[in-house]
Amino acid sequence: MRTLYVECSMGAAGDMLMGALYELYQEKERFLEEMNGLLPGVSVEAEAVIRQGIAGTHMRVLVHGQEEGGHHHNHGHEGHHHHEHRSLAEILAMIDGFPLPQAVRENAKKTYGLIAEAESQAHGVPVGEVHFHEVGALDAVIDVTGVCYLLDLLAPDAVMASPVTVGSGTVRTAHGLLPVPAPATAHLLTGVPIVAGDIPAELCTPTGAALLRAFAGGFGPMPAGTSHGCGYGCGTKEFPRANCLRAFLLETADDAAGPNDQVTELKANMDDMTGEELGYAMERLLEAGALDVSYLPIQMKKNRPGVLLLCLCRPADANRLAREILLHTTTFGVRRTDCQRYAMEITREQMDTAFGPLTWKTGAGFGLTKGKPEYQELAAVAKAQGCPLAAVREKMKQA
Repeated sequence: MRTLYVECSMGAAGDMLMGALYELYQEKERFLEEMNGLLPGVSVEAEAVIRQGIAGTHMRVLVHGQEEGGHHHNHGHEGHHHHEHRSLAEILAMIDGFPLPQAVRENAKKTYGLIAEAESQAHGVPVGEVHFHEVGALDAVIDVTGVCYLLDLLAPDAVMASPVTVGSGTVRTAHGLLPVPAPATAHLLTGVPIVAGDIPAELCTPTGAALLRAFAGGFGPMPAGTSHGCGYGCGTKEFPRANCLRAFLLETADDAAGPNDQVTELKANMDDMTGEELGYAMERLLEAGALDVSYLPIQMKKNRPGVLLLCLCRPADANRLAREILLHTTTFGVRRTDCQRYAMEITREQMDTAFGPLTWKTGAGFGLTKGKPEYQELAAVAKAQGCPLAAVREKMKQA
């Protein structure tokens, strides 16, 4: 299993991630050519640099021959270009126009959605009104798109990252002096293990945090495996320690494959709700984006039969869903556990069967593959044919 491991001991920024992944990719010229064809007047150069005796790559994005960036790369959003104001909608439309694979555009848009949501939370403005002065400059769009494209080209089976060093002190931004990590970055790193480190500067940018958030399935120590290369992506600033992000491509044993997904479990005990009320609460939670909701019978104090509500959700949705639980149930408190899980990659494909086209769901990962038909469709066929579900499933398996 190919695992990409990102070492963030000096934080993370879009250009550093792109530099590290670029070093791991074989067809460098082709990648640069395609990146240079995305926007008129915007060019991408891979510059060989040395930071504290370590050779690496700094990805320079030039807009009409000038390097706009540098400032947002390792120390956040200084308002050098107040003329650069773009709304989320404009950026998403720009990304949609890129002649790149659809999956790459989707991931770049998802990453920008995360940044906008974080900026909106941090500065108290609706998502639609978030204007990217700093993070939205063209170089950041290129950084995000470049990282998404390289990840698509390198196609690892899993992406893992180390705990993230965020830095400390303050950073000058368009919003004035902000503490490090900047509020938007701090919001993006919810559920991620972080450490301040000993360098008083902004080491992790909102762009870096959003990319880790979008791609890293888990955070922790590097898994055991055979290294097939290590890439060094360098930031612009000089620090007492090499300003580099490292990315390792590892071949990990399938049986040693670690958790590749982060989920949150929300739990509450109740002994004073009717079955109907519980059913209603479950519907609301699933509607609100829960991954799964279940009830377990438990014995509570004073010998009252009660239920344990277990709601599984994405870490980013946990605060919102905890509130839904408090709203729709009688509990006064909700417990939260952040878990790592072993999740198979699920794909669905249409198959022609004796009953017409039906969907087959396949799970792959950890050296295993398994599949099954979609229950809803099988049930519909069984009902229409007036035959048992098992008979339809058997016929589908043969197909």
